[in-house]
Amino acid sequence: MRWLLWAALLSLPALAQTFQVASGEARYRVREQLVGVGLTDAVGTTKAVRGEVRLQGGRASGEFVVDLRELRSDQARRDNYLRQNTLETGRFPTATFRPKEVRGLPNPLPQSGKAAIQVVGDLTIRDATEEVVWEGEAEFKGDEVRVFLKTEFPFEKFKLVQPRVPILLSVENRIRLEVELLLKRQ
Repeated sequence: MRWLLWAALLSLPALAQTFQVASGEARYRVREQLVGVGLTDAVGTTKAVRGEVRLQGGRASGEFVVDLRELRSDQARRDNYLRQNTLETGRFPTATFRPKEVRGLPNPLPQSGKAAIQVVGDLTIRDATEEVVWEGEAEFKGDEVRVFLKTEFPFEKFKLVQPRVPILLSVENRIRLEVELLLKRQ
């Protein structure tokens, strides 16, 4: 009879667990061709990332917020252009991601090891919200989880206009986003 109780308990979905961002970095990468430089990746980063996620089985809820005003690349002119024109950070200072599902997570969550994951949710940039799928890896170490995720999309998915300035010969119509997060179990 005792084995039946244990079997029933093990078949229950994992209890909800909440993880909060302890530290993180968000990045964009866009391939551009500059006069006199050639093809290169424009990369902007920020450590202004906050949020939390609640996991129960494969379902997820919560919110992650990136302060777009803090994005920095290797060129101040690029940063100013993006803030004023592309992202309009005066009106839309943050990007928000609300996860809905995490695919590939072991159930129950392990105390150690790695897992390839996909995170599905709604990303809001400026005044546009679209579902995106992030792909990457989660590494478990006790009460901490390190997460590295990537996604990509064309500018128009979020009603963004590709930059056009004299020094810029071309910009690829693909934005790649990356996040690295250290999450701590609450």
